[in-house]
Amino acid sequence: MGANMSGYESPHASLPKRHSPNQILEFQSKDQWKAHFETSKETNKLLVIDFTATWCGPCKSMEPAIKEFVAKYTEVEFIKIDVDKFTEIAKEFAIEAMPTFILVKKGKEVDRLVGAKKDDLQKKIEKHRI
Repeated sequence: MGANMSGYESPHASLPKRHSPNQILEFQSKDQWKAHFETSKETNKLLVIDFTATWCGPCKSMEPAIKEFVAKYTEVEFIKIDVDKFTEIAKEFAIEAMPTFILVKKGKEVDRLVGAKKDDLQKKIEKHRI
């Protein structure tokens, strides 16, 4: 009874990919990331940027914690950046190990955590979220 939508392109195709209901943003291009980052500078919202890689075991071990934080801290925006896909972005933030979590407000880094340290990340989110 429904229409075949296989050729349908969403008007939101250029928006970052969200893993609903988790609301973790992933970007499809560097330009998309830059536009989003520039817009975020106009708000006081905390961004938690998870620099990760598909091959990184400690990154995978943090995924359940990140999903838990996404559900708990709805006022915080969680972003996932694959360092292999976006090497330039990783260089801009001086990423040397994964996972690295960069906490940003108004375009400025306010904190950083290197390693799969759930409790430490939660403390940093609590400190900077408001």
